[in-house]
Amino acid sequence: MSRLSYVQQKIVEKDQALRKLAAWKSQGNRVVFTNGCFDILHQGHVTYLAKAAELGDRLVVALNTDDSVRRQNKGPERPLNNEGARALLIAALGFVDLVVFFEEDTPEAMIESLQPDILVKGADYDPEEKDPKAKKFIVGSDTVRAHGGEVRVIELEQGYSTTSLVDRLKNS
Repeated sequence: MSRLSYVQQKIVEKDQALRKLAAWKSQGNRVVFTNGCFDILHQGHVTYLAKAAELGDRLVVALNTDDSVRRQNKGPERPLNNEGARALLIAALGFVDLVVFFEEDTPEAMIESLQPDILVKGADYDPEEKDPKAKKFIVGSDTVRAHGGEVRVIELEQGYSTTSLVDRLKNS
């Protein structure tokens, strides 16, 4: 198998993800789940994802589709990279085991289906927030806890954000 094929096979549909997770869990693997747009892959993303991967045995990254990104009000030019390009870059990271798309505005349905052992978000969210309408609420946290899982946050790399990169490019 070519190296590119190896990377591409990590990008799967939801039904394939369900089968993979079932196999991993039957082997005693702890599955870590995170999600995002990951529009322009940068040091902050890589650091965050590497730290997330260290929390378990397998890392699943749910990626917003292009339509889902557009509904996030990140700007009329977003996403800058289409979903296929974003998925390939995330899948190319050695510590990422699976990439799966979600079309909805939040990954809640994906989390309910996959039932990861550990749900991870950046520390700009609060794992103790219980109000689903609060900005710091972690979508899917109640589902993960209901199945005996953990919800964790990871400190973000200061000075790295896609929005700030886009702003710098516009102003240069």
